[in-house]
Amino acid sequence: MSLRRREVDVRGYRELAEELRQRIDDGEFASGDTLPRIVDLIDEYNLSRQTVRDAIGVLADEGLVVTMGKGGTIVRNRTRVRIPLNRYTRVLAPGGSKGPWETACAQQGLDGQMKVVHVARVDGLDDVTNELGLPPGSELLYRRRYALIGSDDVVQVQHAWYPASVADEAGISGDRKIVGGVFGALTAAGYAPATATEQIESRMPTSTEATQLKISGKVPVLAVQRLTKAGDGQVLELLRTTAPADRIQLTYDDLPLL
Repeated sequence: MSLRRREVDVRGYRELAEELRQRIDDGEFASGDTLPRIVDLIDEYNLSRQTVRDAIGVLADEGLVVTMGKGGTIVRNRTRVRIPLNRYTRVLAPGGSKGPWETACAQQGLDGQMKVVHVARVDGLDDVTNELGLPPGSELLYRRRYALIGSDDVVQVQHAWYPASVADEAGISGDRKIVGGVFGALTAAGYAPATATEQIESRMPTSTEATQLKISGKVPVLAVQRLTKAGDGQVLELLRTTAPADRIQLTYDDLPLL
């Protein structure tokens, strides 16, 4: 029997969370929908404000909803994006119109977009220059990007660093989006990516990451670090990506075992 129909005066927040979870799973509230206001849920379920808040907190911690202050409580998009390793090789040729993220999304009928958030010339931090094989303090080109589905669903936050001279030659130093992706631009400039090494870990998000990804601080994220090298071993890019663990599926098909 639905919680709304029970004639019981005392109900716990976990029961309410289960009821709202079921309504979301049944499609009554779809991705992007706003849940009823707290005052409406108080009236509908005859519960205290704190009980309703606690129930919504449970759903936010589970990644089902995101609270937007005066914007209400929004049902979170949990569409999972399959990201195959071959997304790189498909965008190496210059002149293409889609980068790796956009290519992976398009294969699943999703409107993947890449948004440039910040570009700057920086003196590299020791851990970054060390990964790039450069002397400490070397000038780098830093690019922060959002990988989105549609215009506002941020699925990944990407931080990328390049040797400044390589970035300048490849024409990726500006704050514009690189049509066709950075790999195509590097290839056109004579810096064809040859190998990519990825390290993946699961952890809890920082407060900044949670805000950027519109998730609760209790939703785990996958943190991926990718190091891309040219055929001669020169490191071309250090990329660090963070995404909610329930939004992406990294796949590595048919890798050679010998």
